[in-house]
Amino acid sequence: MKLINLFAGAAGLGLLASGIAPTAMASQPGATELRVTVTTPTIGTAPAPQARTAFSPAAPATCTINRITVNRFSQCEWVAIHLDVVQIVNGRPVLRGTADFDVKHRMTLKTNSANWSETFTVSKARTTGQGRGVRVNVAAKSGAGTRATVSFPQGHSLDSAATGSVGYKTTIAPKKVLAKAKTTYSLALTKAGYSPAKVSYASAAYRCDNYFGSTRTNRSGCAIPEVPTAVSMVGLARISEGIRNLRARGGHYGDPYGNYKPLRWMTNKTKETQHRAAVCPRTAPADMQAAGRTSCDEYPFASTYEGGTTLAAGQRSITWVKTQENKSQGGRITAWRGQMHVMDRDPFYVIA
Repeated sequence: MKLINLFAGAAGLGLLASGIAPTAMASQPGATELRVTVTTPTIGTAPAPQARTAFSPAAPATCTINRITVNRFSQCEWVAIHLDVVQIVNGRPVLRGTADFDVKHRMTLKTNSANWSETFTVSKARTTGQGRGVRVNVAAKSGAGTRATVSFPQGHSLDSAATGSVGYKTTIAPKKVLAKAKTTYSLALTKAGYSPAKVSYASAAYRCDNYFGSTRTNRSGCAIPEVPTAVSMVGLARISEGIRNLRARGGHYGDPYGNYKPLRWMTNKTKETQHRAAVCPRTAPADMQAAGRTSCDEYPFASTYEGGTTLAAGQRSITWVKTQENKSQGGRITAWRGQMHVMDRDPFYVIA
């Protein structure tokens, strides 16, 4: 009986591999090995204009081979896998065949539910020589309270393509934000009479919350927290004017129209109060009082890690506005946070 050892060579972010070590097998005359290599996928966000002007969930992330492409509510991971069938002859490897296939995952999160799904496709392998006849089982595991369930024709032969899906279910109590989690995908590769092996790789991180929920209303949803979203101040006349004036002077934190750093949301209310007190006087100047503009609006917002005096003076400003305009801004920010699931330390831009 032929002895075959399947082992995986994978390196880089999010990739794991395990198998039976080849050393013992290689010492046996005629021993055969199935060598598996997973191409390391790089991760990248959607094009900057799309990410930075997103008032609502963006279109599904596009797919590119050997990349994980993400936007705020979706990701596409396309992984290439190569197999070499090798026979050890006189202590040296001799190639007897190859198989190349890829797995494409399309995940779409939901803004109004912590239950979501993804689809994936295992391509037909392109084979040479003895590369035919390998079968695959697919498993997926999530974390942070999310349960993943795979539907796939397990034991499928790579001699043809196949599709599957992963269903995700999460239960979150009101006011809670779960930890970030990833999906770990595991492919078990088998062939009759051969030693099996498992190759694993991970998705980009996602996070679910029910932060704005209550006992009466479930506001659960999930997002990819590393992807910036954007909130608009357009229509709030004095506030947007103040931000534009700051940017004209070179204060570009949170500016979506260039290669500038995003702001980061902060949920620490004590620190928010300190930030506001550090830059806003107790009373408005006389001319602003005469104009009815008695409310201090600070930028960057006090509720960001860049607020208060964190940044140099040239990177921040205050604008005196009417109280109603400041209240309108607060309502707009709350609605945006709820829709886009913006939580502590999430990056975002401000359109003015």
